[in-house]
Amino acid sequence: MDMFEMQRRIQELEEKVEQLRLSRRVLMNLIERMEKERSSFLARLEQENRRLHRANYRYARSLLRKNLQILELESRLKDYLSRDSVN
Repeated sequence: MDMFEMQRRIQELEEKVEQLRLSRRVLMNLIERMEKERSSFLARLEQENRRLHRANYRYARSLLRKNLQILELESRLKDYLSRDSVN
């Protein structure tokens, strides 16, 4: 190789190195953006999970109260029917 070809080859390699640096910056920016989106998505999922847990807890307590009311009404009805059958 003569001097001119070596200089041309060096120039080509320097351009490739610069392209690789640019590609690396682009990839790092994409990775950073994806990580932020993932973190945001996880935060929304965690928030939704907490909301659903609270709603489930309220619903379970409501069912428990209704069940207690049913038991109380059944007991009253049994007492009423037993008094009515005695008379």
